[in-house]
Order: sequence, then C-alpha cells, then structure tokens
Amino acid sequence: MPLALWALTLSAFAIGTTEFVIVGLIPTIAASLDVSLPSAGLLVSLYALGVAVGAPVLTALTGRVPRKMLLLGLMALFTIGNLVAWRAPGYEALIIARVLTGLAHGVFFSIGSTIATGLVPKEKAATAIAQMFSGLTVALVTGVPLGTFIGQTFGWQATFLAVSGLGVVAFVGSLLLVPADIARSAPASLLSQFAVLGKPRLLLVYAMTALGYGGSFTAFTYLAPMLEQISGFQASATGVLMLIYGLSVAVGNVWGGKLADRKGPVRALQIIFAGLAAVLLLLAVTAASKWLVVLTVLLWGAVAFGNVAGLQLYVVQQAERATPHAVDVASGLNIAAFNVGIAFGAWAGGHIVAQLGIMATPWIGALIVLVALGLTTWSGTLDRLAGTVSSAR
Repeated sequence: MPLALWALTLSAFAIGTTEFVIVGLIPTIAASLDVSLPSAGLLVSLYALGVAVGAPVLTALTGRVPRKMLLLGLMALFTIGNLVAWRAPGYEALIIARVLTGLAHGVFFSIGSTIATGLVPKEKAATAIAQMFSGLTVALVTGVPLGTFIGQTFGWQATFLAVSGLGVVAFVGSLLLVPADIARSAPASLLSQFAVLGKPRLLLVYAMTALGYGGSFTAFTYLAPMLEQISGFQASATGVLMLIYGLSVAVGNVWGGKLADRKGPVRALQIIFAGLAAVLLLLAVTAASKWLVVLTVLLWGAVAFGNVAGLQLYVVQQAERATPHAVDVASGLNIAAFNVGIAFGAWAGGHIVAQLGIMATPWIGALIVLVALGLTTWSGTLDRLAGTVSSAR
C-alpha cells in the first residue's frame, strides 16, 4: 500500500477519535461548563448533524475542486475546529467547534474512498478503502479511550488539543504524500441526490440505518454518566471501559461482515438488531453491578457497529435495482443516515434523561432498535414478493 494511503488512514483515525471521544467526556464537560447532561449530549447530536449535512451537500458543492486541495482544506478545517474547541470559552463556542469538525468529517469520508482507490491498481481498490476505514476502528480501540484518559486527567480541553495535533500530522502527511493529479469522478449534483431520496425502497433502508443507530446512541451517549452514577465507577475508569468497548467493536465489525456475506444482509441485520435490542434491555438490568455491566458493555460493542457492513451492502444492492446510475450517491446518503441516527439518538437520550432519568435510555433505545428490526423484516418481505413477481414474469 502506498504511503499516501497511510496519510488517509491517519486522517480517518483523527476524525473518528474526535467524533466518539466526546461520549467519554460528557460528565466532565457538563461539570466544567456548568450545563446539564442533556445539553452536553447535544454536542454529539450537533456534530452528527454536521456530518449528515456535510456529506451530501458540501460534497456536491465541492465536486469540481481538485481532490488534494479539497483534502488539505478539510484537514485544515478539522484542525481549526478542534483548536476552537480547545480554546472554547463556553458552551456556545464548543457547539460551533463541533459543527465545524462535523462538516469536515462528512466531506472527508465522501471523497476518501475515491482518493484511496485512485492511489492503487483497480484490483486493490477494496483493500485500499478497507485500510482507510480501519482508521475509524483503531480510533474506537485506542484513540477514544486515550482521549478520554487525557480529558479526565488534564481537562477536556487537552483532548481537543491532542486531536488537533493529529490533524496537523495528517495535513502534513497528505501535503507531502498524496499526489496532486488524483483523478476525480463526475461530481454528483444535489439534484441527483434528491432523486435518490425519491426511491421508497432506499428510504426504507435509510430508516433502518437511522433507527438502528439512533436506538444504540440513545443509551451510548450517556454511558459515561451511567457508569459513574449507577454502576459506581470512578471517572478515571471510563477510559478503560471505552477500551473494552472499542476492542469488542473491532471484533464485531469483522463478525458482522462475515455474517452478512454468509446469510445475506437482511438475515444478518435481523440477527444483529435483535442482539442489540437484547443487550440494551440487559443493560437496564445490569447497570447497577460493576462486573455485569462490564460484560454487558463487551457484548454491546460486539453488536453496536456489526450492522455497518450489512447496511452498506444492502443499500448498494437496492440502489443497483432502483438507481443504477447513482449507486455511489445512494451509498453516501446511507453514511448520512448513520449520522442522522446518531444525532437523533443523542437528542432523544437527552430528553429521556431530563424527563425519566438516565436508566430509561437503555430500554427506550431497545424499543427504537426493535422498530429498525421490524423495518428490516418488512424490507426482506418486499424483496421476496418482488422476486416472486419477477420469476412469474
């Protein structure tokens, strides 16, 4: 693999760290800025909304910008956003910083796959994309727990300073290693993206994605205060528990991909969504026990992100039938749907904490995931009916 691909992987690592590290720091930020836990949780929602908007809209608007120039601009924006977070004098400034970094995140992953495949021979394209996205997995395993430890030891501002340092390294790496003549595909217009959103079967998959993730993040956003207030862990233990979660996510990603290959995306998603709902219900029971909640977090990581491969594969399959001219657009909009789900889940979780208490988030999250399971089953039924009609003709 070319060195330029490692620069993209480091960028993905930095971006993944800044997206998810906030979860471990929510109690610390809430106390430092004198805001409520739901208000601190909004920092997760607003970031995810920045990603959801940035991915389709800014990617379309920047479609004619040379890829290397755009990549460098995104990493500069990402670094500036984290520096603003580091020096944020209050809650409002931190919100602005999170939105800025979210916008950079959305466009980066929209163009990152194209850049990665442009760096290698065609037969290695999938491997190149997988390596770039491995930065996200490594961020969950190492970046998030390390960032949580830094924030709890030296103050949450120090975490954003450290991440901005990663942004500088990624910027320099891209400047020196990424070639300037990367070919770019024809830009997808906003009109073509709206056309994709007019396809009912694709909208159904996007709803599955958003609700599947929304249910999980309803509880995950408030995992750190739950561990401190209900389970009785010290704040310093949160980083270790995030490490356990991240290791489990890494295993779950591989398991989920193999399951989707073996059983097909619909059956795999049914299994994973059912498992996720069960784990969330289990969390509502085990949160008061330190040892049991650790085991639950381990199980949670194994299913929380295991649906990514199945959802992406399924949306591509549906797009090949419904919008064969815009498969990439349809796939990119599913990334936006992931982040709509994260934004919705964090927002809903905040309201649940305010109205019903933190221990209502797991079981309500499980109900949301069960809706995603129902939509998945419905979609599979529609597939079978369409296959019957097709074979009859």
